[in-house]
Amino acid sequence: MAESENMKQGRAMRTQLIGPKAVERMNADVYADPVMDKFRDYAVEAVFGMLWTRPGLDLKTRALICVVSDTATHAWPELEIHMRMARRQGWSEDELTEILLHMGGYVGLPSVREALVIAKKLFAEMRAEGEDK
Repeated sequence: MAESENMKQGRAMRTQLIGPKAVERMNADVYADPVMDKFRDYAVEAVFGMLWTRPGLDLKTRALICVVSDTATHAWPELEIHMRMARRQGWSEDELTEILLHMGGYVGLPSVREALVIAKKLFAEMRAEGEDK
């Protein structure tokens, strides 16, 4: 079966947002299993190929929406991915920290604390990888 245009756009968008090294690592670790491979393909086509490529919002804003929604819904593994995307789209460590702190008054300190723990680890990882834009 031929690859759809949404799948092609989704693969490119996913790599642009997450970064080639992180995509490779995720493909080898998380998506090496046939069940997760199917999930990845669905997410690449439907989310990255259809949602992230829509006009109307820039990628920086879309990444921030994901960080906020992940924190509010306690989607911790996704938060790490979306925080990486946000950094790669130009949000600074200080800006993301302030955004999370601001959320404390609206979604609660326990959620914000967990998000900051994830951010601290990710920021250090990205600095070590040389991806600290």
